[in-house]
Amino acid sequence: MINSFYIRKSTLILCLLVTCSIEAFSVGDPQVTIYPAPSGEVLSKDYTLEVNGQPVDIYLAKIAEVENRPDWTLDPKDVGGPYSFTYFDFSGEITLKVTSVSKSLDNLIIRPLLTDITPEIEGNTVTFTINKPCQLSIEPEGRMEPLIIFANAPEINPPKKEDPNVIFFGPGIHKPVNIKLGSNQTLYIAGGAIVKTGIEVTGSNIKILGRGILCGNDWKWRKGPGNMIGLRNATNVTIDDIIVRGSWGWTIPIYNCNNVAITNIKLVCSKNPNDDGINPCNSQNIHIRDCFIRTDDDCIAMKGIRFGSDNDNVENITVENCILWSDRARIFLLGHESRAKYMRHIVLRDLDIMHFNMSPFLFEPGEEMAIEDVTIENVNIFADNPKQGGERTFELIRLKPTVNQYMENQVPGRISNITFKNVTLSGEKKKDNFNVLVMGADSKHLVTDVTFENISWFGKVLDNSSPQVKINRNTDNIQFIRSK
Repeated sequence: MINSFYIRKSTLILCLLVTCSIEAFSVGDPQVTIYPAPSGEVLSKDYTLEVNGQPVDIYLAKIAEVENRPDWTLDPKDVGGPYSFTYFDFSGEITLKVTSVSKSLDNLIIRPLLTDITPEIEGNTVTFTINKPCQLSIEPEGRMEPLIIFANAPEINPPKKEDPNVIFFGPGIHKPVNIKLGSNQTLYIAGGAIVKTGIEVTGSNIKILGRGILCGNDWKWRKGPGNMIGLRNATNVTIDDIIVRGSWGWTIPIYNCNNVAITNIKLVCSKNPNDDGINPCNSQNIHIRDCFIRTDDDCIAMKGIRFGSDNDNVENITVENCILWSDRARIFLLGHESRAKYMRHIVLRDLDIMHFNMSPFLFEPGEEMAIEDVTIENVNIFADNPKQGGERTFELIRLKPTVNQYMENQVPGRISNITFKNVTLSGEKKKDNFNVLVMGADSKHLVTDVTFENISWFGKVLDNSSPQVKINRNTDNIQFIRSK
């Protein structure tokens, strides 16, 4: 999953870093499904795209729109400004032809890496083939105004419009009142549809499906109807394939839920602060895979906010085969606003962190909560060129029980039984940054039994003596291992 290569052509540096977790289709007669944008949608003028010679419409994603709050968000120019995205379905082997209308491709980066891609660049056009579903970021100037491409597998057995348990939105722009989904209902947003609303999910056996866009662009920060997709007291929920754009607050919070599967969701956010991507709160058995998440705030934040349910703990959470990008905050935040007893049995694996700002992995339990039994493995992290909106953080990993303004009970928590394995940081190195902090709070609130195996810091495998590693005395059994 983690590899990269560079092709030099005069001043061209092309780095292809692609995560494609779905199995490749056999190469045969290609089939492409293109969904025209609805009338009235303002499209991107920065790029054009052809797939097997067919033009594909390209959408716009807004960024950093909060007014008069420099403490809450960054300057839009610092995080890249508005960006473009597009989507289609396909099988077989297909050819993509991307043209940047105004930007040179001399320093193009395509993220994240298919080693079998052979790009051809002529002027401001790059052409390449793919034969498996993937999510690509075409970046002429780093994170500045990229084009995001969502190349999906063909849709199989979509819901029927005539089914009484299906809420169906076909192509076009729709502005329904806040949608409430109950037990045994399915919401379907077809390709070519843009649905402007929020969704409330409560009950069991509920699905949200489709290729279209759920859009929050019409609402300012914290002014939208509920959440983009808010799950409360729900079980056996499936969310597949849709695109979510411009969230006004937490995008997909999951409160007191069990058995939630989120697959191939694409979050094109960063319009507002507090637009956390997916937040499992007091929930269990959550599986997040094959997703693309770009947010201003945390990509995935796990919280044990409230007491009173049968199980307040955050348990059995898996995040895998995802592409993650936070413009202002963390990639993974575990522990803030958490009064549950445990946050445990968590697996984060096979991930590409394309851009970040604060610590990618920040574990800060408080209020006596224990974070334990967490495995992080096979993670590729790329640090930007500072001249192209590079990361501002001085940390790579922070394991630190703490007290902060988000906590009702001003007491630290605990951390134990954590494994980081095969984590690779590459890209542009700055002096004295991207540290690994392991800091217990006091003799009762320790960090214990932590293993770091094959942590590669710009080509150097870290150990206890590395200057980037900071460990205080309120810890026990902190190991660094080099196994390859």
